[in-house]
Amino acid sequence: MKVLRSHDLDAADSLRFTFEGDFDHQAALELELTPFLQALEEYAGEWMPDVVGGKRRRKYVRAAIWKALEEERSERISRIGLYRTKWPALDMTVRLWFPPLLPQLDVSIHVQPLHFFVKEERSREFVAMVRAWASRYPVSYAAAHSLADRDLANFPSFGRDKAVWHRDGFDKIYELCWLNVFGPRLVETVGRERMLSTPAHLVEELPNGCILLVLRPTPADFASDEARQIQARAHVHLRPDLDLPTVLSTLRERSDALAPVEPRFYPDLAPLLLRTLDRSAVHERQRRIAELNAWRPPEPEEWLPAGATLPSDVEDPERAREHYGDLAEHLVALLHSDMPSVFEETPESLTDVDFYFWREEFPKSRLRDAIEAHAVPAIGAYLGEVLVRNLGGRWIPRRKLEEVQVLVGNRAWLPFVRARRYMRSCQALLDYSLTQLYREAERHRA
Repeated sequence: MKVLRSHDLDAADSLRFTFEGDFDHQAALELELTPFLQALEEYAGEWMPDVVGGKRRRKYVRAAIWKALEEERSERISRIGLYRTKWPALDMTVRLWFPPLLPQLDVSIHVQPLHFFVKEERSREFVAMVRAWASRYPVSYAAAHSLADRDLANFPSFGRDKAVWHRDGFDKIYELCWLNVFGPRLVETVGRERMLSTPAHLVEELPNGCILLVLRPTPADFASDEARQIQARAHVHLRPDLDLPTVLSTLRERSDALAPVEPRFYPDLAPLLLRTLDRSAVHERQRRIAELNAWRPPEPEEWLPAGATLPSDVEDPERAREHYGDLAEHLVALLHSDMPSVFEETPESLTDVDFYFWREEFPKSRLRDAIEAHAVPAIGAYLGEVLVRNLGGRWIPRRKLEEVQVLVGNRAWLPFVRARRYMRSCQALLDYSLTQLYREAERHRA
């Protein structure tokens, strides 16, 4: 049963919700979790999960929930996933912690894209669901907000040392999210009356002493200046020790960091660079686009003028060319499972190879001796074969691989030299990409 994952969609921000509530571990599990599932089923609406993930995936029904929790139960924890097969994408995890750990119902939700919640009705239903959960399962703190903005705020450590934030948790209000639930301890720290008078879209006291605070009708416009001003004023109201201009300036800086940047990449490498963006965290994506817009690879130097080519110095040139083909086949054997296009030996397959090695961080994840002995010869030979097949190139064999050339038009290219530079580092995979050398050879073949 295939579920929709975030990587199946265009890169976009998501709504991230975290909730850790108390639950009665001595009660029958179905009885204790029924209110949780009732609220989910009543209010999730168009992002309602339709797949339950345990030992295997099943269609969402209550019986599948109980079965999955039973299958995944260990001494201290039971964990299941809830997903969707259609837009919007959902990645939801439900964990139950049991003694000797503190008994907790731990829920995390990602709904992508964030702009799904641009409709106020969807946001109201989400708030109603959280209200029901927080009223039934008291929390110390729960929050829903843009994933990208949370990451820029270093949520949940907020810049604290790991040991410190694990020890102290949410001992004060470090940040305000679109939706917040403050437990009684945090309410007492701030002051109940002060918290209830916060300037926000919704402030509501729950029956168990928690306070629900929602800054805006929807989370989708969190980065607008109006939303940032509301967020800053509410934060400073709850934390009088903070300075409003400083808080607002920090929030505006985060909005600037998330403002869309139009990709204007070096044309030869635009398809490759666009694919590398998919490996960037959402909160880093715009900064990365700006960096790649400004970046230019060095001009390829791995060539000789046609009149300066080194003549073949091998006894059997045909056998040498067959050897280069065999070396290229080593690369095909290595990559074909991940990218079948490598069989085709085309310019596009070179881009696929570039991306594979970059994604795998190949130069630093493999032994250097193995790279020099096996990867570099295979990559150089494959690059040469693509030049021969697609640009009418001609191998000029040499005893030393670094002297082997492929003559294309008025230039003799040195594919094995390029391969060695290419494998120096992860950045070198972009600086000395196979794709760029091919495109340069293409321009000079006439």
